[in-house]
Amino acid sequence: MDIQNSIKEILSELPAGVKLVAVSKTKPVEDIRQAYEVGQRVFGENRPQEMAVKSRELPQDIEWHMIGQLQEKNVKYIAPFVRLIHSVDSLKLLQKIDREAEKNGRIIDCLLEFHIAEEMTKSGLSFEEARHILDSEEYAGLNHVRIVGVMGIATYTDNREQIRAEFHHLKQIFEKLEVLFFTDKSYFKEISMGMSEDYNIAVEEGATMVRIGSSIFGSRIYK
Repeated sequence: MDIQNSIKEILSELPAGVKLVAVSKTKPVEDIRQAYEVGQRVFGENRPQEMAVKSRELPQDIEWHMIGQLQEKNVKYIAPFVRLIHSVDSLKLLQKIDREAEKNGRIIDCLLEFHIAEEMTKSGLSFEEARHILDSEEYAGLNHVRIVGVMGIATYTDNREQIRAEFHHLKQIFEKLEVLFFTDKSYFKEISMGMSEDYNIAVEEGATMVRIGSSIFGSRIYK
């Protein structure tokens, strides 16, 4: 896989204002260095301990994003440095992130993850569940997390119209939350959706971040 040319090609397709999150999970540090050398600075991981190790071995100006499901017990590994957590799907997780961020003297940016796919195996909140969190006294008491947008994963299907409809639904959720809870918050602006197979549709439907792995680094390595 020609990592550097793949990144250049994808960046040439993305409009201004859409951030490329290069999904480097399971990939060796050497592959990330190749991407770094052509200017890529944003990388997505799904294993906290692996991300922590890589963050120590790679340049400090890398922006690390947690894109996979995050267990509360593992927040401590990434709290000192993570730039954005894409996969917040409960109040309890938000509260844990808040506590760990406070220990590190930080405010950690987060996205609320929504279930937009038909597949039941996909995780995420419903709109009503998110509204309940944002309306709660518990959320109001959090001072070290900041909700900056939403994230979702579309159904894995060849039906492009279904994928488009799911991404459109996430954009609608973002707009409703903006009106209800974030009208005066300029930082609430991110819509993380789209992966290697469907990022072009996601961009057309309003994505501000796309998470691309296999189109850059090749197939995943499972251990």
